[in-house]
Amino acid sequence: MDVTDLKTFEAVARLGGMNRAAAELHTVQSNVTARIRALEQELGSPLFQRHSRGVALTPAGRRLLPYAERIGHLMAEARRAVADDGAPRGALSVGSLESTAALRLPRSLVAFAETYPEVDLVLVPGTTAEMVERVLDHQVEGAFVCGPVSHPDLIEEVMFREELVMVTARRVQTLQDALGRRDLKIVVLRLGCSYRQRLEEVLARRGVVVVRRLDFGTIDGIMGCVSAGVGITLLPRSVAAAAHDAGQVAIHELPAEEAHVETVFVRPRDGFVSSALDAFLRCVRGSAVMADAAE
Repeated sequence: MDVTDLKTFEAVARLGGMNRAAAELHTVQSNVTARIRALEQELGSPLFQRHSRGVALTPAGRRLLPYAERIGHLMAEARRAVADDGAPRGALSVGSLESTAALRLPRSLVAFAETYPEVDLVLVPGTTAEMVERVLDHQVEGAFVCGPVSHPDLIEEVMFREELVMVTARRVQTLQDALGRRDLKIVVLRLGCSYRQRLEEVLARRGVVVVRRLDFGTIDGIMGCVSAGVGITLLPRSVAAAAHDAGQVAIHELPAEEAHVETVFVRPRDGFVSSALDAFLRCVRGSAVMADAAE
């Protein structure tokens, strides 16, 4: 099989049409059609079903697609590996939890930018579930997420250890007072957030199963809502510390088995580690050691 044929096949499958694939590949539809037909003849099976709105994958096409995507990623990594001479430079895309980006990474980002000015770093925020998907799809080189992840295609390294606390309005004296309310609401990030899942597990252990959920897109939105007494949330102590010190919220400690959580960095198990990523991770590890020493 020709690599260009597989690249063409992947584009048609992803975009759902020969014309759209031709536009992306900067060629004409007849070339795309010819390559798909040649690939189908070589494999002895139709890969697409044609219809009025474009094309759809056949069962054989669906089985081939993961291999075509994998080969595409390997070819891209091969080009990057050849071009990487050991000097950190070029584009680097890394995913991160919002809380990690705001509280744990600033020192590392400053040090990295000063030391490696030729690296164009892009930090992509999201939930743990979103970041894991982005890493698996090779949209980012790696990501800081809530661990453990335990995925066979990923390598994970513990970067930070956090203590989770329940956060309520300032006037709430005890956690039991908050959990005893009939109109209890939890204020959380969107579905896929690991802290949201952990909060629901903590409540379930205390017999609180059916509660209303208010979804927010940012940590700031969550803290504002909790401070106003709308609901409760579960966050790392470091995230809630500023609002607590300012007298805006109350913090309630949890047993150690529920409170301890690790932030891990995940990357593809068989992926190429660029010089830029290697340098970035060294900066993060160094900053983490300094932060632990300060605490």
